[in-house]
Amino acid sequence: MDRPEVDAKIREIAEPFNKKGVTITEDTSFQNDLEFDSLTVMDFVAEIEDEFDIIISMNQQAEIETYGQLVDAVTKMRAD
Repeated sequence: MDRPEVDAKIREIAEPFNKKGVTITEDTSFQNDLEFDSLTVMDFVAEIEDEFDIIISMNQQAEIETYGQLVDAVTKMRAD
């Protein structure tokens, strides 16, 4: 699965979590722009893990701040 496919799928997953209808770009911040709280992050990450059959560690989650970073991380995990 290449980066554009991962991007499209994550956008689908993110849609129900995007309560404010923020336009998601590579630089969209989960905390500042989308205002995800810790419970929302857990639910969102769980859906991504299920969809892509990967595990995103707590350390990785702490490093991922923007949408683009998430797409890159998932793309890399799928390739490994």
